[in-house]
This record gives sequence, C-alpha cells and structure tokens, in this order.
Amino acid sequence: MVVRGEIWLATLDPTVGSEIQKTRPCVVVSPAEMHDYLRTVIIAPMTTGNKPAPYRIPVTFQGKKGLILLDQVRTLDKTRLVKKMGAVSNKTLTATLDTLQEVFAE
Repeated sequence: MVVRGEIWLATLDPTVGSEIQKTRPCVVVSPAEMHDYLRTVIIAPMTTGNKPAPYRIPVTFQGKKGLILLDQVRTLDKTRLVKKMGAVSNKTLTATLDTLQEVFAE
C-alpha cells in the first residue's frame, strides 16, 4: 500500500540525459485514487544536493537537509519501489502539492 506523502527508496535507472538517476528517496505525490487502482505511482525524487531552484522544496529527512525535485517528477511502476522509508511532514506535503499545482496550472 502506497500513501501520498510517503518517502520510498526507488530505483530510477535507467535514465536518459539530465534525468535524475540512482536509487534514491522519492516522495509519493499521486493520490490514492490513482495508485490504488493502477500499477504506477507518481513520485518526486529527493536529493541532498544544494542547488535551490524554482519548484524545489526544502526538506529535512533522517537528519539531512535536501530538496524535493518537482522539476524531476515522474511516473514509476510500483516494482521500482524498494522500501518505505518514512513520510514528509504535513507542512512539507502541503508545500509540495501547492507548488505542483502552480507548475501545472500556469
């Protein structure tokens, strides 16, 4: 069972060009109405890199500061989800979803 706002370790390879790669923590951004009925889930990768940019949400997870990369949102098959690692705070989830709404509404 996957829940919006959870952080999952996900395998993102293979990638092409500037797509973010490796196995890394990702935030689930798709609603239950999607991923409860489909074999896919929409995620936003996380990084500990320090390159702030529009549409990147600051986050602290497991004592590390980083960013949720909304410029790298993608759909994954659930088989790419390795293990559940936790969840973002309600405040961070709200900021993430509000920013995604800005990205797709403009």
